[in-house]
Amino acid sequence: MIDEQTFRRESDRALAHLKQSLIRAEDETDEPLFETEEKNGVLNVLFEDGSAKFVFTPNTPVAQIWISAISTSYKLDWDEAREVFAFPKTGETLRELTERLLREQINDHSVTLS
Repeated sequence: MIDEQTFRRESDRALAHLKQSLIRAEDETDEPLFETEEKNGVLNVLFEDGSAKFVFTPNTPVAQIWISAISTSYKLDWDEAREVFAFPKTGETLRELTERLLREQINDHSVTLS
């Protein structure tokens, strides 16, 4: 298991990178579909139509990043070999899973996170 200090560093880095990717994706759409905001280390994606909210939370005691989206909770573990947080059930990285969930929520498969 990843130690607490490494978890904090890597989860902060992963969420900061994800936030920047989400902001770039926001800017690439013709009309605003969602807005990204961060409060106290928690990343939120708010959808303009008010239909949903995605919440990304680092959970230090269990060394996971938790995502609440589309009425489901996703718990991502640190994958030491790939040096990323990944969803064990599918192997998707934090970015890949978020991109898939965004596409499902807004029904637009052209949205990409870089």
